[in-house]
Amino acid sequence: MIPPSKALIIDDENHIRKYISLVLRSIGVTTICEATNGAKGVEAYAREQPDLVLLDVNMPVMDGIETLRHIRGLNAQACVIMLTSLSTRHTIEAAADGGAVHYIRKDTQRDELVALLTDLLAEKNQIIN
Repeated sequence: MIPPSKALIIDDENHIRKYISLVLRSIGVTTICEATNGAKGVEAYAREQPDLVLLDVNMPVMDGIETLRHIRGLNAQACVIMLTSLSTRHTIEAAADGGAVHYIRKDTQRDELVALLTDLLAEKNQIIN
């Protein structure tokens, strides 16, 4: 698997951004950008053009589902993984309908998160190549 060189984490919680950043670095991501809300996340996506986005569902200013729609409007092929503390069927369906490639609970254990991200990125590489 070739890890993405640049990832964007959009989450209003600093400790979550730091945790996800550590996990991404552990799998080889070299550049990590961060945004604290959806509106800033859309701006960062347009400016940075990351290979991967990890996007919180519940945020101030612009929620994750709306942010997902804006990002997919900028790039229909954007690889966006949703992050959440709560996983309701409605939210999962809205994320899938919006084009998210996966949905991860924030309380996922580190080893499981690493394995899941590694598998998702390997799958994405196979589709691209």
